Amino acid sequence: MKANAVITGASSGIGLALARNLSKKGYGLLLVARRESRLNEIAQELGNCHVFVADLSVDSECERLEKFLETYDFEIFINNAGFGECGKFNAIPLKREFSMIALNIFALHRFTKTASQLLEKKGGGYILNVASTAGLLPAGPYMATYYATKAYAASFTQAIANELENSKSKVSVSCLCPGPVDTEFNQEAHVEFALPGITAEFCANYALKQMFRRKKVIVPGRILRIGLFFGRFLPRNLLVKIAGKQQKRKIAESLSKNTD
Repeated sequence: MKANAVITGASSGIGLALARNLSKKGYGLLLVARRESRLNEIAQELGNCHVFVADLSVDSECERLEKFLETYDFEIFINNAGFGECGKFNAIPLKREFSMIALNIFALHRFTKTASQLLEKKGGGYILNVASTAGLLPAGPYMATYYATKAYAASFTQAIANELENSKSKVSVSCLCPGPVDTEFNQEAHVEFALPGITAEFCANYALKQMFRRKKVIVPGRILRIGLFFGRFLPRNLLVKIAGKQQKRKIAESLSKNTD
């Protein structure tokens, strides 16, 4: 048995795919998510993990996990918990947006620091923060808050990764920035992707390979990487307009599907 890995948002999608991949590699797992019954099903399937039920958008729940981590020996920490919401800014409930900010930013920031400090004491390890290609773009109309939270995650992670590299630390921090992935994110965000998505399994496999290579920014999919490269040469205002059109298409296709 290898060392242990902690995965937040492990009950579905990318988090579950990462759990299955690491389990096959021999890692013990600590799976963190809100849905206890789903976590127990996964634990029974994988057979080499423990579950920790928590809603990390709640500060007291984050504190509870932090205390547990102080006594848990792990080598990998994956900040995967997060969600999005698609719609007009003035129409999305403020409470929903605050929960998104708490989970996508505050919890990710908090556990990056906690994991980094603990891994430093243990002699090294890996941190993987799951952001999005949305975080590498200037802005995203109709998903304004989500894009902003992922921009924070991407910028923050790259800065920490550079600091640790400069100090010759054995703690590696990477940022996963996938495009559309076929997961439950669509239903949670109330959208239908306008572009074809990759599988969660492909995303997880690519992410872990690059994480172990200490890659700072991980973008699964060659076409997506090419698109992001050439996007650098476009005016920021044009990129924002393109992103806005994509979000409008998501909303339109989702409404059409729900009324058929």
